[in-house]
Amino acid sequence: MNLKILTDSSCDLPLKYVEENDHILQLIGMPIHIQNEEYIDDLGKTLSHEFFYNKLSQGVFPTTSQINLIVFLEHYKKSYEKGEPLIYLGLSSGLSGTMNNAVLAKNMFLEEHDDADITIVNTVAASGGLGALVAHVVELVKEGKTKEEILRWIDENILKVNHWFAIDDLEHLKNGGRIPPAIALVGTALKVKPILTIAHDGKIKAYASVRGRHKSIKYLYDKFTENVGDVEEKHVFICHAHCIEDALKLKELIDKAFQPKSLHITELSATIGTHVGLGMLAVAFIGNQIREDK
Repeated sequence: MNLKILTDSSCDLPLKYVEENDHILQLIGMPIHIQNEEYIDDLGKTLSHEFFYNKLSQGVFPTTSQINLIVFLEHYKKSYEKGEPLIYLGLSSGLSGTMNNAVLAKNMFLEEHDDADITIVNTVAASGGLGALVAHVVELVKEGKTKEEILRWIDENILKVNHWFAIDDLEHLKNGGRIPPAIALVGTALKVKPILTIAHDGKIKAYASVRGRHKSIKYLYDKFTENVGDVEEKHVFICHAHCIEDALKLKELIDKAFQPKSLHITELSATIGTHVGLGMLAVAFIGNQIREDK
């Protein structure tokens, strides 16, 4: 079986990882609009992180749009012509309409190719959480697991994906409609660092509030220790929005007490960075039980 895994740029996987696994993993880039110009997010390959975060620091507010049906149809056709089963692991439908476009494109493709083997998974995940899910699935493909075995594993683990986000700038979340204006107003006024997570419906939820960056980093570490379980079997992702020093502090805390299977520090893609702004720090992993649904 020559199974292919398809994901999108919201996964925040390191570009090097994607390139090293391109015999299994394919990436679709989200469209990013910056000052009336459209770019395709390819995890920093052509739309560099430096360029993107410089724009944010200048007060520019980029926007994103959904991946259109034509792009999905092209990928479905490519796999179909090669006789490859395909699993698409995409950004939560609670955060983007892209998942709906993937489903519509599949239905259109099946009208002409009813023997195509395409499975679309609404991961109810984003950023490093989606990246962790994809990394584990790629590993299963390398181990020779069947598509049915992989889909069963996904079903058993999809709600165990943990996302813990420490936000530094609430304006981008508010402007993108990801949090209510009232939360943004109060958090900014009180200089509080909100901790966000993703609920079972795949939408961002406010979980807690802490004062100061040091406490927010410690909070992320505490949620990691509470939920990671058998860490030696886990791929862990520390994601940051142009705040590498804070990411390294969190990594140092984890390294002192744990030895995960892999620990990736990755700068947020433009897809996610557009909505969270500068300074966001997150840790994501597959936990030992179904995540809280607060």
